[in-house]
Amino acid sequence: MPGKKAEKLEAPLSPNSSIDCNDCDYPEGGYRAWLVVLGAWCMLLPPMGLLNGLGILQAWTFEHQLHGYSESSIGWIFSTYGFFVFAAGAQAGPIFDTYGVQIAIIPGSIGLVVSLICFSFSTEYYQMFLSFSILGGLSGSTLYTPVIACVGHWFNQRRAFATGVALTAGGFGGAIFSVIILFAAPTIGFEWAIRIYALLTVLLCTCGCFLLRTRLPPNTKAGASVDFRALRDVRYAITVLAIFLIEFSFMIPFSYIPSYARHVGLDSEMSWLLTIIISLSGIPGRSITGLVADRIGRFNSLVVTSLICSALTLALWLPAGNDLKALICYAIFFGYWCGAGFSLAPVSVSQVCDTADYGKRNGTAYTVASIGTLISIPVGGAIIERAGGDYWGVIVFGGGLYFASMMAFFAARVICVGWNLRIIF
Repeated sequence: MPGKKAEKLEAPLSPNSSIDCNDCDYPEGGYRAWLVVLGAWCMLLPPMGLLNGLGILQAWTFEHQLHGYSESSIGWIFSTYGFFVFAAGAQAGPIFDTYGVQIAIIPGSIGLVVSLICFSFSTEYYQMFLSFSILGGLSGSTLYTPVIACVGHWFNQRRAFATGVALTAGGFGGAIFSVIILFAAPTIGFEWAIRIYALLTVLLCTCGCFLLRTRLPPNTKAGASVDFRALRDVRYAITVLAIFLIEFSFMIPFSYIPSYARHVGLDSEMSWLLTIIISLSGIPGRSITGLVADRIGRFNSLVVTSLICSALTLALWLPAGNDLKALICYAIFFGYWCGAGFSLAPVSVSQVCDTADYGKRNGTAYTVASIGTLISIPVGGAIIERAGGDYWGVIVFGGGLYFASMMAFFAARVICVGWNLRIIF
């Protein structure tokens, strides 16, 4: 960007900071700030645990409640959950910016518990769709977007690390949910396994409601309505495109690793174990990589993580076949790097917007990304069916999507700070 305009833009954007950065205004730690991170962790574990456990749910319902339905048909139930978790953020974010966090998370917590109870009684396709996909997804959206934005009120230079620590809840939640289904469902029934998770949701969301607090004053000028006008900013628009692609690609391995393992001859327990490994491997990926990203740049880190996920999918999963060692290696390494990308993506939004608008901008970004989440599982199922039940097509598709997300993050970086690769951004 030539002239003075480029100098004015590059000055605030070259560090790891938001456009309105004033480092002295952010605690960057301390007792109150880390209690907010703990509250965010508690609040994120139930909805993100379900999101990371979609592969387990799809595999279980395919073999039990919805036996006889195609994988692509069943996939709509669980992809719709992911869609609503992110899609309704376009409204949840502005409500957070205008009215604070409590008005969003309290009804969201109640709604998620009710959805799990209703889901535990569901035996028909439409019942699962209404209880889990719609009510559960909409409730989850009021927890995800406001909670992530709330952490951003307390951290700026260390925002990627703090957000990553909060999002380790997804890895823990995915592992906990998978273990509950793996061990409780065969003995006490799927219905009571879901109710156990509902009880855990009650305890964690109650803690989160007491711990989460905002720090910045409400942004009443912007209003609480949905606003897509920010997409006219090319920096923000390309960042949103990159997040759309990384969320789209993220859902493919998470959803289809269990059914792939069964397809190549592994037993159900081992196929579900791969999902648990991916979830657990994502825990250090979300936290450690966030710490590194605060030092080398969030966009820089996202370019690297997206490229590595693409390479792992194409070079390790694609030729793995029924080699259990190769699949376990893929689950470990992919879990680490995809967890890093999942936690860094929302932080990238904060670098191209004011912190006072973080909830609205993050919500808008993930509303667009939710379209990829919605179609990812059904599209993957359709690719598998088109290939006669073989999985090579969906693996190549997932790897290609990760490569495309890497290119989009790199393009956003170039637009913001130019071609100098030494700039921390």
